[in-house]
Amino acid sequence: MAKGLFPRAWVKKSFYFQARISFVRVKYLFLTWLTVLVGSWVLYVQYSAYTELCRGHECKNAICDKYRRGIIDGSACSSLCDKDTLYMSRCLSTLPNNQVYTGSWGDLDGIIRCKLGEVVHYELGEEPEPRREAPVFDKPTRGTSVEKFKEMVFNHLKSKLGEQTNLASLVSQILSVADGNRDGRVSLAEARSMWALLQMDEVLLGLLLQDRGHTPRLLGYCGDLYMTERIPYGPLYGLSLPWPFVSWVPSGLQRTMDQWFTPSWPRKAKISMGLLELVEDIFHGTYGSFLICDLAAAHFGYTDRHELRLTNTRAVVPEAEFRQTMRARKCETDADCVYGVDCETSCDLATKRCREEPVQPNLAKACGTLKDYLLRGAPSGMREELERQLYACMALKGSAGQMNMEHSLILNNLKALLWRQISHTKDS
Repeated sequence: MAKGLFPRAWVKKSFYFQARISFVRVKYLFLTWLTVLVGSWVLYVQYSAYTELCRGHECKNAICDKYRRGIIDGSACSSLCDKDTLYMSRCLSTLPNNQVYTGSWGDLDGIIRCKLGEVVHYELGEEPEPRREAPVFDKPTRGTSVEKFKEMVFNHLKSKLGEQTNLASLVSQILSVADGNRDGRVSLAEARSMWALLQMDEVLLGLLLQDRGHTPRLLGYCGDLYMTERIPYGPLYGLSLPWPFVSWVPSGLQRTMDQWFTPSWPRKAKISMGLLELVEDIFHGTYGSFLICDLAAAHFGYTDRHELRLTNTRAVVPEAEFRQTMRARKCETDADCVYGVDCETSCDLATKRCREEPVQPNLAKACGTLKDYLLRGAPSGMREELERQLYACMALKGSAGQMNMEHSLILNNLKALLWRQISHTKDS
């Protein structure tokens, strides 16, 4: 009896073992198929996003076509379109219409930016419509004299910056930049390129601030494609987490992690002095006052010598333009009176209009950005005084124009405190 049961039990075990192997094979085959399917879908999505966002070849083709037809010209046109010594490298674009690439031009490394027309979406099976492009190179028109072009530039600057006594010198500076081939005259094609660039606030503000060393230098341009100096270190501080992890990391932990990836304290002090000097220079500066409406660390970087650079001039707005915008804005509460990220005024409930006076000056917001950055690792002998001055700075209210003395006193005291700590070090 026992001998008859043994083969039957062995057969059952063998059948069970073979069935389990088959199940495992099917399971792994299914998982392999699922992995391939998901991987293919991810690759397709990534490729679609890349082709939608990264269209540098279209940008170059459009610009070079207009250059060869004599519509535009500029200091970088020949290198981009004829000699192929200016070329785009890594795509950094986040919007399809604003192309951003790292680039090289001979020995120069920089960031290349270019605007493209609107992408028109269409359904499968339909013919794609032609790309709609704004006619950005139609001014000045043929027959416009240099004097008339100067007047156009002057009036444009006046509309952006308000009444300023030295706009004429700024016009001369812009015409000097417009003379791309340095032949002493501005051609119609060069004027069209410069006019297109001036319509972009970030280019105009970059030109205004680069003389003081606060923004990357403009290296060259062709039409509305332009290349600026590349800033090697950025953002000012922080760690860019992959998007799946962003929502899982608590904001408090994120702020703590941001301060781990920073230079030594003396170097941080030098970088911070650069931000304070930027605030000082745009407070009743050469071409009026400006407001920084987004002091996020991502908008700043620094050089090998730890000199601060504002890498996103879109965060800066002329105060005259800010006031004009806020006067025209209707409101129900103070929350309706926010410009950009953090330029705020209050709501006049009687008129249902926003007031034009900013609630906080640039300096108070800059100190808020620098507080954690400077206090972490600060020398024990000055930490208490540094913290006191930073909090006094953050407490500033109203526009800087209403508190000239207090604004200047806090700014100078803070700069002096930092300078005393680093003046004897090699980082100074």
